[in-house]
Amino acid sequence: MTPTKLGILASHGGTTMQAVIDACAQGVLNASISVVISNNSTSQALERARRANIATVHLSSANHTSAEALDLAITDTLHSAGVDTVLLCGYMRKLGDTTLQQFQGRILNSHPSLLPKYGGQGFYGRRVHEAVIAAGDTESGATVHRVEAVYDSGEIVAQAKVPVHKGDAAEDLEERVKEVERRLLVATLAAMTTTPVD
Repeated sequence: MTPTKLGILASHGGTTMQAVIDACAQGVLNASISVVISNNSTSQALERARRANIATVHLSSANHTSAEALDLAITDTLHSAGVDTVLLCGYMRKLGDTTLQQFQGRILNSHPSLLPKYGGQGFYGRRVHEAVIAAGDTESGATVHRVEAVYDSGEIVAQAKVPVHKGDAAEDLEERVKEVERRLLVATLAAMTTTPVD
């Protein structure tokens, strides 16, 4: 089976992306990362990709005058790199219509909650875990889903649960969820890159 070519969009630290880089390097995934795109020119994600000899591109409003131009640049970059599947790993910008249409059904995001709970605009990073604790929930988790035009609304592909412990701070829950989120994303990709996708 031909290895899947991945394109990753990330904005900040790239810790989830690093798990995918490691899984590719270790042969856990029948995949390779063709390009990493970031809207943040100083992101740790770009540094992680460079250390792994992966092509990197900075695409943002800083180098594109309109949202439409940026959308086309992202699409063109992914196509030029021969990308089959797009991963959003902590990407903090909404994808444009062209990218969504060109890669429909082939864009995956990992989200740090059990969607549909704590999803949508404004629910990202530590804010998610603060909301879970404030609500008194006894469990949280991570979700891998397909990306649609509305935030966190696409088909759920896989989920994993994480217990919320009494006395947890948001930081405590965040660390446990991140660990599970990384494993879930790699396991989901492993299933998708070894089994033909309809």
